[in-house]
Amino acid sequence: MSDAAASARRWLDVDPDPETRAETEQLLAEGGAALDEHFSGRLEFGTAGIRGAMGAGPMRMNRVLARATAAAVGRALLADHKAPTVAIGYDARRHSDLFAEDSARMLAGLGVASLLLPGPIPTPVLAHALLRTGAEAGIMVTASHNPRPDNGIKVYWSDGAQIVPPIDRRISALIDEQFGGDGLPADDDLADDDDPLIQRGTAVDVESYVVAAAGLSGLDSPHDLVIAYTPLHGVGRDVLVDTLTLAGFASPHVVAEQAEPDGAFPTVEFPNPEEPGALDLVLALADETDADLVLANDPDADRLAVAIPTSDGWRPLSGDEIGALLAEHVLAGGSGDDRLVVTTLVSSRLLSAQAAHHGVRYADTLTGFKWIVRPGLADPSARFVFGYEEALGYLVGDLTRDKDGISAAVVFAELAATARSSGRTVLDLLHDLWRRHGVHRTALRTVRVHDERMAALLEGFRASPPTEVAGHRVLAIADYALPGTGLPASDLLALDLGGRRLLLRPSGTEPMLKVYGEVVAPVRDDDVEAAEADAARAVADLVDAAAMLLVGFGP
Repeated sequence: MSDAAASARRWLDVDPDPETRAETEQLLAEGGAALDEHFSGRLEFGTAGIRGAMGAGPMRMNRVLARATAAAVGRALLADHKAPTVAIGYDARRHSDLFAEDSARMLAGLGVASLLLPGPIPTPVLAHALLRTGAEAGIMVTASHNPRPDNGIKVYWSDGAQIVPPIDRRISALIDEQFGGDGLPADDDLADDDDPLIQRGTAVDVESYVVAAAGLSGLDSPHDLVIAYTPLHGVGRDVLVDTLTLAGFASPHVVAEQAEPDGAFPTVEFPNPEEPGALDLVLALADETDADLVLANDPDADRLAVAIPTSDGWRPLSGDEIGALLAEHVLAGGSGDDRLVVTTLVSSRLLSAQAAHHGVRYADTLTGFKWIVRPGLADPSARFVFGYEEALGYLVGDLTRDKDGISAAVVFAELAATARSSGRTVLDLLHDLWRRHGVHRTALRTVRVHDERMAALLEGFRASPPTEVAGHRVLAIADYALPGTGLPASDLLALDLGGRRLLLRPSGTEPMLKVYGEVVAPVRDDDVEAAEADAARAVADLVDAAAMLLVGFGP
């Protein structure tokens, strides 16, 4: 019997799900590569947890792996705490509710209390509840904006942030122990669903978040704005609508076809507001309702997309543009040189220029909010006021310690309404920043590769780096996998091309390499449009050339 077949038979002994049990039995009957694909190895921790396609076996997301992950979290907590509590939330993807329920029962079986939040909720609500309740850890069942077949589990720790080393390695090792001699969790290891250690939350948990998020918009601020909104079949609608209306805005117009939570995501190929076509329905609704602003969340509402009206129609803003506008609104409306703003290495350098202009502290980090919140946590003298990453993730203030697409929507709506009350537009505000700091134009290209080629491709690039890209000489290459960068080791390369930047890294959640580029073009003779066009052409040429160059490396 092969190792994969033996693993599959052990899996059948503990799998509580009839669907994945049937899938395992079929894989055993057929054998071959499909069996190996499901049962050789297991999904690894990536972006502060586990994500992957749903299905049978340790290389897929399923109830057995959810139980094993919860058991590992519980055992890690019990090593440091006598009576820990875990806050648990879940979105509306398929089996998210089962994963959450199994996690709570698994933890109770270990003697760990849990606060199971009520119904499908946005990830920011769980992140806020974690801080508000003082729980020692958090589990959020979500695959965020991943493709529809996926699900996952995100893990937070006692500081309210997503886990980082060494905690993630400890949890991963504890999962490995279950796959080894300890054995995987079975039904007998779980407590009953009415165990007193499982505290089932009430609507107050959601309401406390809504009140806090609405409070980010000032009572005296303008709120006259018509908003069109889509939750992209996710769980953001009710919380976002309640938050905006409590803040003083009119209830937004919501895309009816995408309003209800639906893990099948029937109207979009990929439930990611960055994907082409994902905003088509909300843009059509914006035209019908004569909206002033378009807002969109991803399925778990931790990301925010924005589109604004221009003379040429609706313009979706990039993540860097949204980040710069939010930062300017926050910084211009506050004071104090103890304020801290943070972004990632692959995001625009415009935030650095804004921080210098306002005389506040600035830090950049590795990709992901598990890193973005760290500079504020590490320095008690700093007051974290804003952080963002280019992939539509933003955090205003200290409501959570993770990206938050709902509170960011409130603040963006306030800045748009404020501009409108003065006879100006959001585009005018962006042009103001470009006049002051130059047009910072960024672009992203992805190169899809098989997992086994990923390392070889980047190592080939490292072994024989280019001397020029798109006609621009490479002045220096920073390899963040090496010591001495001041940041944790990461598979990231940064190329300095003299006023142009290129950054290369593997995705943390999908089999692809990401190529980031940035070009800064000064605005001459107050011709913002010409500077923008120049920067857009230059950065497109840069990332296209880099993507083509990457294809030539590796086996």
